[in-house]
Amino acid sequence: ISAPAAPAPAKSATYEQEDVINAAERAFGKGASGVAGVIEKIFKENGRPTAYIEGREVGGAVVVGVRYGSGILHHKIEGDMPVYWTGPSFGADLGGDGSKTFALVYRLDDTADLFKRFPAIEGKVYAVGGFTANYLQRGRVIVVPVKLGVGWRLGANLGYLRFTRKSKLSPF
Repeated sequence: ISAPAAPAPAKSATYEQEDVINAAERAFGKGASGVAGVIEKIFKENGRPTAYIEGREVGGAVVVGVRYGSGILHHKIEGDMPVYWTGPSFGADLGGDGSKTFALVYRLDDTADLFKRFPAIEGKVYAVGGFTANYLQRGRVIVVPVKLGVGWRLGANLGYLRFTRKSKLSPF
């Protein structure tokens, strides 16, 4: 008589730190020094994410700014899907930039909760390039974009980021 087969382990609803660091290094390139340290710090502060986004973003501002981004949302339970984001901003902000973006997403039990407006306060200083990271929160969901940007940008602004399922021209 053989013992009954053990049940398959339950699929974890969160990503392991090592898997996220490997994905971030793929997104930014192995040579992006410091990305592992940034991800480790975010993990230490927030734990394991339920999703992450790999993408690209462009933006610019002369007091009033706009940004446009696109990428792939990797959700631990619901799988991969395209995601887009836009957002206006206002503040002491000048310049333009483009960035590779890798965002950790926390407490996203249902991907529909991502497709909303997230208030944003952001500061950037790029003179050729650099890393930035900030936190966006709406309700329980937290999005932590880490960006490796190029361009010239200096300033701080207030605005929001709106995630959508389809690309759109209007930043509002």
